[in-house]
Amino acid sequence: MGYRCIGIDWRGFGNSDKPFSGYTLDRLADDIRTVVGTLQLENFALVGHSTGGSIAIRYMSRYSGYGVSQLVLVAAAAPTGFSTETANRYLMQALNDRPKMMQEVIDGFFFQYITGPFSDWFFQMGMQAAGWSTAEIIVLLRDENLYEDLPKIVAPTLIIHGIHDKVIPFSQAEELNQIIPNSRLEPFKYSGHGTFWEERDKFNRLLTQFIH
Repeated sequence: MGYRCIGIDWRGFGNSDKPFSGYTLDRLADDIRTVVGTLQLENFALVGHSTGGSIAIRYMSRYSGYGVSQLVLVAAAAPTGFSTETANRYLMQALNDRPKMMQEVIDGFFFQYITGPFSDWFFQMGMQAAGWSTAEIIVLLRDENLYEDLPKIVAPTLIIHGIHDKVIPFSQAEELNQIIPNSRLEPFKYSGHGTFWEERDKFNRLLTQFIH
């Protein structure tokens, strides 16, 4: 369709460097700003999924939405992330049996059926992260919230969220929609936390229509 797509692995994840520090929303938003500046990006749509959604929100408030023409929040971990109970359980697992934690995440990630090979592939992506960065992100999702950031978002915002999401409840998407000015909520009726895969045709259609 003629769009340039830039995917970013956060620090500590995927193919990015895995430093021992910097796992705060401010620093992760600073990392996005560095990429934007280095690539000289202007008039772009910023799309954030799950924790990426909370990083995108912090970018919008911290940098007054620099360069962003549209914001898309997909199953965003906002205004809050994990409950203290859930986070502490994940943290204990991350520090002692990270493969078990990753499998538990996958088991609750999708509403649609996934095959064994797909689950294995998803598992391997999760295990590319460093153990320390996984633990630090769990702490971030437990301890930080974004209530003060939300009213500062000025770009048109599309909120996509699966109504069967067991990771970040749909009620949080409704709260985002109420607080973020000029926002629109699109419920995905046949999705859990993985809307971009579970209803990918609808997802891609809404995304391109919104950007266009």
